[in-house]
Amino acid sequence: MKIYLTAIIKAKEEYRTEVLKTLQNMVGETRKEEACELYSLHQGIEDQNQFVFYEIWKNEEGLALHNQQPYIRAFGALVDEKLQEKPQIYTTHII
Repeated sequence: MKIYLTAIIKAKEEYRTEVLKTLQNMVGETRKEEACELYSLHQGIEDQNQFVFYEIWKNEEGLALHNQQPYIRAFGALVDEKLQEKPQIYTTHII
């Protein structure tokens, strides 16, 4: 069953450029993954420190494999220092 994921990430203003570069690298690498059907990154208009991922995965196994990739772990290393808060992640199915 497909997994639809939305992630909301809020960078600290002084780290916005660095966080954005990390997120853009994640986009390039993730789109190469076999289980990835859609992986789009958006930036807030009113709050440019806010980034939103919208993702579609073929299955839970593919998403789990994605979360073990080195570029996702590299992002995880930024969370405590360079983000305003932990990312909000919503996984859903279409009903």
